[in-house]
Amino acid sequence: MTTRPLIFTDIDGTLLDHYDYSFSHAIDVIEALNERHIPIIANTSKTFAEMEKLQQTIGFNSPFISENGAVIYIPIGYFDQQPQDTFTQGYYWVKEFCQPRTYWLELLTEHAPAFDDDFIGFSTLSVEALCEVTDLSPDNAKLALIRHYGEPLLWQGDEASKQAFIALMTGVGAQMLQGGRFLHVGGDTDKGKAMKWLADVYAKQYHAPVITIALGDSGNDTAMLEAADIAIQIKSPVHDFPTLTTKKQSIKSSLYGPKGWAECITQTLLSSSVESQKNQLTFGGA
Repeated sequence: MTTRPLIFTDIDGTLLDHYDYSFSHAIDVIEALNERHIPIIANTSKTFAEMEKLQQTIGFNSPFISENGAVIYIPIGYFDQQPQDTFTQGYYWVKEFCQPRTYWLELLTEHAPAFDDDFIGFSTLSVEALCEVTDLSPDNAKLALIRHYGEPLLWQGDEASKQAFIALMTGVGAQMLQGGRFLHVGGDTDKGKAMKWLADVYAKQYHAPVITIALGDSGNDTAMLEAADIAIQIKSPVHDFPTLTTKKQSIKSSLYGPKGWAECITQTLLSSSVESQKNQLTFGGA
């Protein structure tokens, strides 16, 4: 039986450049994947509002995973049947994996007042302040602030305090993930769990097995990379490659951001090197 490839990709620092948020160096490869009907599924810390705009900008019409695996948005009608355990919201079928953002904000208020001087929460940032921290445009910063499932923190304390804070929050039930810029507080979810759930939905749609190819650059991509059949680590200009424990195929890019993304997808998939896998891949519509 043929196996269908699925590409799950982080966004910031991976498909988008860390500094200018451009994906121009990946456009040709994106178009080649679209021609082969290979789904490109964003798996990101970004919000629904950010991703809805970005999907339109890049030209994606596939499902996307938002807020570090907390939620999946599937365009209504994308699959023949609405997946189980999803509900309808606007133009999407939605799968939730954790409690809402308000729960985590209350947890921070109740348990972490001793660390108030060590971090700045997204919920307290103005649009102008977020622009200064991230170099986002004001319009994009507004979208980034509209979060529903987790709270990113800009850590300003020392490393010892950070580890004590992480231990505290983990002890009261929060999941802590370090991204490229922010420390994320949220539920017991991650990009890997959401990827596996969605890959199963695709396999049922295709009536065929799938192979998951995941790309990411930072610590909050580790769960996705380790859960994937093929893990591709994208070189970052601001930190080292996170350590992976996966025994499956693992690749590191030699180029940064979208250049590295295009480099590795071309070598791994478009060059047909993956056809040497035990199960032959097939391209084409569902």
